[in-house]
Amino acid sequence: MTGTASSSRWGRSSDHRGRKGAAFARDGPDAIIVQRQSRLVINRPIVTQRLLGRTLVVIIALLFSGVALAETRIGFVNLGRVSAEAPQAEAARTKLEEEFSPRDREIAAEQSDIRSLEERLSRDGAIMSEEEQRRLQRDVVSRKRELRRVQDEFREDFNMRRNEELGRLQRYIFETISGVAERNGYDLVVSDGVVYASDQVDITDLVLDRLRSDFESGNY
Repeated sequence: MTGTASSSRWGRSSDHRGRKGAAFARDGPDAIIVQRQSRLVINRPIVTQRLLGRTLVVIIALLFSGVALAETRIGFVNLGRVSAEAPQAEAARTKLEEEFSPRDREIAAEQSDIRSLEERLSRDGAIMSEEEQRRLQRDVVSRKRELRRVQDEFREDFNMRRNEELGRLQRYIFETISGVAERNGYDLVVSDGVVYASDQVDITDLVLDRLRSDFESGNY
């Protein structure tokens, strides 16, 4: 790839044939800040701090009220495990990789071309004419500037799409947990901030079974 970067080189490709586990990371100062074989992880708790606080208030109220705690059915969900094992999460990761791999490969190719030009300038600069040396230097500077712009755009687009997929996944998992709790007669389901939960109250498997069943049915 030679010459000044053109708009055609950076056109957003519609080719979604990105390989599974595509690399989004590059070495060097212009590295794209996306981890290789990145996993879409629920990094914002589905149960927010406000909701967690309300949960604790409810538990304390139950303990100090006339309601017998034995009559209150409480469940626990391991959200970290759900986000790691749910097929919807893997599908979201694969979707993002397929969507952004073509653009990532274009950026990698341009980085390689620029390095080749810099190596040529370093190796042959002394024997080049002054005009040829200036032209090559301008070409490197121009293409580096365009590459930084494209990388910034790539990061913005990737982060936006990742947040969209993450939000959709979080909402779906939350709705699934609520549905499992209602169908099985749970009065309260807790997650983050719980110090200990026995297998007797852990409904993570029930939630994962429901998520897998929905996924196989094409409901996500």
